[in-house]
Amino acid sequence: MSLDLKKTENMKKIVVILFAVLLAVPSFSQGKYGKDSAECVKYLSYYAEFVKQKNYAEAAPFWRKAISLCPPTASQNLFINGQTILRHEIKGEKNAVRRQEILDSLIMLHDIRAQYYPKYKIKSLDNKAMDIISFNCYGDNIKKQYDALSEIIGSICANCSPVVYVKRMQLAVELYKKSLLTAEEVMSNYTTTIEDIDCIIEENPKPEYYISAKHDVESLLMESGVASCDNLVALYTPRYNANPEDKDVVSSMVKMLSSSDCLETELFLQAVESLHKIDPSASSAYYLYKLYSSRDKNDMAAASLEDAIKMVEGTDVSQAADYYFELATFYFKKMGKAASAVNTAKKVIDIKPELAGKAYLLIGTVWGSQKCTGNEVEARAPFWVAVDYMVKARNADESLAEEANKLAAQYRSYFPMQADAFMYDLIDGSSYTVSCAGMRESTTVRTQK
Repeated sequence: MSLDLKKTENMKKIVVILFAVLLAVPSFSQGKYGKDSAECVKYLSYYAEFVKQKNYAEAAPFWRKAISLCPPTASQNLFINGQTILRHEIKGEKNAVRRQEILDSLIMLHDIRAQYYPKYKIKSLDNKAMDIISFNCYGDNIKKQYDALSEIIGSICANCSPVVYVKRMQLAVELYKKSLLTAEEVMSNYTTTIEDIDCIIEENPKPEYYISAKHDVESLLMESGVASCDNLVALYTPRYNANPEDKDVVSSMVKMLSSSDCLETELFLQAVESLHKIDPSASSAYYLYKLYSSRDKNDMAAASLEDAIKMVEGTDVSQAADYYFELATFYFKKMGKAASAVNTAKKVIDIKPELAGKAYLLIGTVWGSQKCTGNEVEARAPFWVAVDYMVKARNADESLAEEANKLAAQYRSYFPMQADAFMYDLIDGSSYTVSCAGMRESTTVRTQK
């Protein structure tokens, strides 16, 4: 018989022996070490010495003899050391058939240890999951691997290593893409996984690896194509209603919903509102401004942007100026508040000179858009102010010159006629104060001939 054939036969015998161990425990009622206790103890001692030396190749035959003689209750080390020995053999085994036989034996050792040493069941099954993943126990049969990991997670719940949760989610996505799992099953998988991880994070003094695993699981779901808005809303609505002030839950919702283009859902708005309430920041206030604006909740949008400005004014002047300019534009274009727009734009000029040109252009546009009451001169006087600001915009920022000149030319066409101005004792070059829409500016009289 060839050496390879002998090894194969030996591995088959080990699998048979392990099954026999499970079935024959009552026969070892004669004592801790079974009916042949002297032989059991002898081989336990033999293999243990080699394991201490990390000489696993020499330990292997003595360990195999020990496991054939000793009952499972003889020593837990029989399984712990056996796992080490088999892992060593797996790494060096080139024959695929024999490697699989060793893998099957390794997995069985975990089950036997979990059964006869229940105090260590969680550790045993978690190690089993890690070996399934590390050695790709089931090869291309990802459904079998998924089922095995799911069974382990279901058995020990929130006690698995981080990689186990991530791997199970990865397999779920692969099975979904092969039409072997439904979208609902993947979402259910995600829900239980996140609940388990959240539980661990809450109780673990060093949760960094689980926080990272949670992010990986979320990313897998987002990339899977399963996370439609309808699915996510169905998933998160009960979680949000139960925990509207839980930062982790709400943060996860915001991340998932925004990544899946669910910004228009009411749930997303509620989540961002809650997140801002729990942990207010300029960025969350600004985000709320954007959401309210897209929903035409203009008063709430402006108030949120004002909050964002207050939060950065003392620490980031440049950012405050950017926010001021956006608020001024919002007041003008969305709310029709000319005076508020002009006053806010003037703050930009004071704190960020590089934005002065754009601020002047905006102020000039506001003045040029007003329809003021009064006589022929009073109604047209705002165009004088509009041109003044277009000139300032052009001088402050050369890149705005073309647009500013074009608008200035347009506004000049609305200047009052010289004869009309003369009727009110006004001549070109004289000073004039314009009051309109809550705004007030000093300018110079200019007329059309």
